Amino acid sequence: MRRATVALLFAALAFGVTSVPAADPAAKSYWVYLGTYTGKDGSKGIYKATFDTTTGKLSDAELVAEIANPTFMTVSPDRKYLYAVSEVGNFEGTKAGGVVAYAIEPKTGKLTKLNARTTGGGGPCHVTIDKTGKAVVVANYGGGSCASYPIQADGKLGEAGSMIQHKGSSADKGRQEGPHAHNATIDPTNKFVFVSDLGLDQVLCFKLDTLQGKLTANETPYLTLPPGSGPRHFAFHPTKPLAFVINELKCTLSSLKYDADKGALTILDTANTLPRDVGKGDSTAEVVVHPNGKWVYGSNRGHNSIVAFEVSDDGKLKLIGHQGEGIKTPRNFNIDPSGQWMLVGNQDGGSVAVFKIDQKTGALSPTGTTTAMAKPVCIKFVAPVE
Repeated sequence: MRRATVALLFAALAFGVTSVPAADPAAKSYWVYLGTYTGKDGSKGIYKATFDTTTGKLSDAELVAEIANPTFMTVSPDRKYLYAVSEVGNFEGTKAGGVVAYAIEPKTGKLTKLNARTTGGGGPCHVTIDKTGKAVVVANYGGGSCASYPIQADGKLGEAGSMIQHKGSSADKGRQEGPHAHNATIDPTNKFVFVSDLGLDQVLCFKLDTLQGKLTANETPYLTLPPGSGPRHFAFHPTKPLAFVINELKCTLSSLKYDADKGALTILDTANTLPRDVGKGDSTAEVVVHPNGKWVYGSNRGHNSIVAFEVSDDGKLKLIGHQGEGIKTPRNFNIDPSGQWMLVGNQDGGSVAVFKIDQKTGALSPTGTTTAMAKPVCIKFVAPVE
C-alpha cells in the first residue's frame, strides 16, 4: 500500500472508521466528474475529464450521463458508484427533486443509470455518502429539508429511510424567510450527519443509522451561527477535532471545535473571506480543507476569488491571500488528493481552471490550464479502479 494511502488510513482508524478513501492520493491520473447546470445556456448533464497530477493538465470533457441539473455528486468508497442530485422542482412527475444512482464503468469511467428516488423536497443541491458506502444523504435547498437512503448491494438506492422537514427562519427576510438546507456532511466517526441550513443560521446534527439509511435527532441538535450568517457548506479537518463552515450571506468562514463523542460543535474563530466589506452580489459558496490540514479555502462569488487561510493548532484562522485570476462565479472547487492542484469551476466563466498549490505556504498560482465547460458547479476526483 502506498505511503500516502497508509497515512490516510491511520487517520481514519483514529476516528474509528476502517474504510479507505475513494480517491488514491498517490495516483498519477484521475477521472474528474463535473456536475453542471443544464438547459439552453448550460450543459446536458454529467461530464468526465482526465487529470494528470504530474503535469497539472486537464483534458477536454465528455458527456457521460444526461440528467437535468446534476449540481452535486458523491462517489462510493469502492469507486463503483456515483450518486447525483437533480436540482429541479419536479422530478419524474413528483413535486420534488431527485437523486440518481449510477454504476461507474471501470475501464472507461462512463456512467450507467441504476435507479432514482425523489428527495421529498424541491431543489436538492447537495449529496454525500457515508464512509462504508451504505447510506446517502441529500440536502433540499428549496424544500428546506434533508433525506436519507440505504444503498443496496447492487448500488441502487433503497426507499428513503428519512425525510426531515426543517422549520424556522432568521434575520435576512429576503434569503432566510424559511429553511434552506444547503449541505450534508458525515463526520469522521461515521456516526453523525451535519446539515447546514442557510435559512435558519444553524448547522443541524443527526445520528446516522447506515444499515437503515436513517437519520434521528441528536441530543445536541444544532449549532447556531450569528444572525444573517447563512451557513452554506461544511467540512471536517482530516486529523484534528476541527470543522469549518462557510457562511454565504456574511461572507465569513468559521472554524469550529468538534466533540466527536457528543456530535457537538463550538465556534472557535470567524474570519472575513473578502478583502473589503460585503457588497451587492457578493456571496460565498464552497469550503475545502487541504489534505495536509494546514490550510482551508473558500470561494467568493461577486469578488470572484478563492480565499486561503492557514489553520493554527488551536483552530484560529490566518489569512494567506486571495487568488482571482481567470475566476468568474466560483461555485464549487476541489483539491486533488495529492494536494498539489486545485480545480475551480467557473459557473459563469464557461470553464474549469487549474491552480498550483504552493506546498510551503498554501498560496495559489494560476497555471493557465483551463477546460471549456458550460455552467460547471461540482468537481469530483476518482482514481480509476485498477
